Amino acid sequence: MVGVFFSYSHADEQYRDRLEKHLSPLKRDGLISQWHDRRIHAGGNLHDEISKHVEEDQVILLLVSADFLASDYCQDIEMARAIERHKRKEAIVIPIIVHPCDWKNTVLGELRATPQDGKPISKHPNHEDAYLDIVTDIRKAISALDNQPRQNKPKPTQTMPTVPVQPSTRSSNLRIRKEAQCRFVWVNCPHFRGKKAVRIFSRRYSSS
Repeated sequence: MVGVFFSYSHADEQYRDRLEKHLSPLKRDGLISQWHDRRIHAGGNLHDEISKHVEEDQVILLLVSADFLASDYCQDIEMARAIERHKRKEAIVIPIIVHPCDWKNTVLGELRATPQDGKPISKHPNHEDAYLDIVTDIRKAISALDNQPRQNKPKPTQTMPTVPVQPSTRSSNLRIRKEAQCRFVWVNCPHFRGKKAVRIFSRRYSSS
């Protein structure tokens, strides 16, 4: 399912409502989910909720009019980030021309707008014809998303298994502790009368 985000001026809310109804078949078929700021519940953080969808949704619809171009929030927050994601091919930005305005001399002039030939919805004798063009273009955009090759996830780096090292019973680096023992024995001595005590040393080695 493709997330669709509506960026618009509240002055054009009636056009957003009508477009949302025209997109109902795509929603019913499970192709899209729709979101706009009117979905934020009481007490919700406006900026956080909007930013979340601008960053995550795959299709971003810009309902373009003089009011939209005059909105600092629409221009500097929503549209600016949407264009960045569009250039990185993380999302598709679709300008929907609601009313005549100088949109062609903005960054939006680089994008293919809808309805056909960028003719504003309000200038169509029958607005429903314009909405049909818009929905057709959105369907094509969603189809293009579905046909995009998925990026292969990088394979996890394989690490060598850790082999436990058994402690050695001996090591060449072991220090040898020398312990000297001394004992006395009595021996017969021809130069002295009787016996003489003689000290005898012996060494015992142990490892440490």
